Amino acid sequence: MRRLFGSVRARATLAATLVVAVALLAAGAAVLLSLRSNLIDQAGTQAERAARNVAADLSGGTPYTGLELDDDDEPVQVVDAHGRLVAATEHLENISGTGVTEVKPRSPAGGTGGTGATKGTGATGDSGDAGDSDDDTTGDDTTGDDAAGDDRSALEPGEIADDVRLTAGSATIDGKPADYRFAAVEVEVPDKGTLTVYAGASLDPEQSAVDTAQTVMLVGFPLLLGVVATVTWLVTRRALRPVEGIRAEMAAITASQDLARRVPVPDTHDEVARLARTTNETLAALETSVERQRRFVADASHELRSPIASLRTQLEVAAAHPELLDLDGAVEDTVRLQHLAADLLLLARLDAGERPQNTRFDLAAVVQEQAAGRTDVTVDAEGVEVAGSRGQVERLLANLLDNAQRHARSRVAVAVRRDGRQAVVEVADDGDGVPAGDRERIFERFVRLDEARARDDGGAGLGLAIARDVAARHGGTLTVRDAAAGGALFELRLPVA
Repeated sequence: MRRLFGSVRARATLAATLVVAVALLAAGAAVLLSLRSNLIDQAGTQAERAARNVAADLSGGTPYTGLELDDDDEPVQVVDAHGRLVAATEHLENISGTGVTEVKPRSPAGGTGGTGATKGTGATGDSGDAGDSDDDTTGDDTTGDDAAGDDRSALEPGEIADDVRLTAGSATIDGKPADYRFAAVEVEVPDKGTLTVYAGASLDPEQSAVDTAQTVMLVGFPLLLGVVATVTWLVTRRALRPVEGIRAEMAAITASQDLARRVPVPDTHDEVARLARTTNETLAALETSVERQRRFVADASHELRSPIASLRTQLEVAAAHPELLDLDGAVEDTVRLQHLAADLLLLARLDAGERPQNTRFDLAAVVQEQAAGRTDVTVDAEGVEVAGSRGQVERLLANLLDNAQRHARSRVAVAVRRDGRQAVVEVADDGDGVPAGDRERIFERFVRLDEARARDDGGAGLGLAIARDVAARHGGTLTVRDAAAGGALFELRLPVA
């Protein structure tokens, strides 16, 4: 299980499925709530329509017993201003949610109502005649009292109220219980006062529709999630196939140690293709670095072999013939070996990424120190501060001055100035200069131009390489161009502190 969910493919599939599942649940809940609300509103509208139809009949003078209350088997109650039930749906067994729990109309004298000639059930006192005394008892005797003591109704005779009250409740008709949405509408009836009509609309269709939608969601959502998971799994597999190819090739390169090999680059323009190209660039840089290191080791071994062999020969000759000991030559070889070892050590530290110190010092003062004691070297220095390793910068300047003196015919000129946010050091000689095609090659390690190949004159070919590496480590540059006097001009630029 851990191995399965340890893959990007499995995690992407799981994440996509979870996101879709959450979205579906939220959308499903919203749909169900919206559907239920709309259906309840429809039931309320239906109940209001039924209540207004009954109110219109009452407003038109229809007696209680003449009301059509059983056409749709929906519960209807008509209540007078005193809260007495004066008409109701036939076969209504119980009801709640209207505020009136009675199901049989009461006569004005308090008895139960009988069954009228029509489908509704009304109070027996309502005969529909204008001069009926029982009718007066039910309606007219209370109308005046209502008008005098109850300000809740300001309706004109025969007027139906615009307002409607909606409530939820239940009712049982002919032994069938159900939930209903009730609407209450008031109507002012001449000779009867203010009557309230309660009509209900069944919520069974609403519940049925919600149950159907919920069933569809319960069946459809898992199927949809399965489709999402399958599609995500297949799409992710196809998208990650190039990554597996890159991984396999990198494993083969590691096993074979052949840095000349490259990973396959897909024909797409997405992140995987950029990853493949970056990986190949890294492999190329690594191959160059390894090849450079091998060449460096070979060149260093070659450069070390000569002074060591010379020194050994002199010591062996001196051991056999002390009078032939060339002490000056032995010291010279030893010093040369010491300098070479120091150069190699500094290059190794630079290659290892050693960061220079952040010491502030005057570059002009360092130039003056390095030029002191050297013949035919003139200095024109302007004070400017830089930051970094003073020792490494001293070594850089010493190498530039050594190189200039080695190739100069008569003099070397050094200038120090400030150029914006950079400190500039120019070292110029009046020698033969550097050919344009060799101006970058001379900064490579162990490179000596043909005219300076002699070890006694040209050194090991590490001075300029060290100088450029030190400049780069300090955020600067070192370049060469033709000098005004016809020789070479080395320009060093370092950031001002």
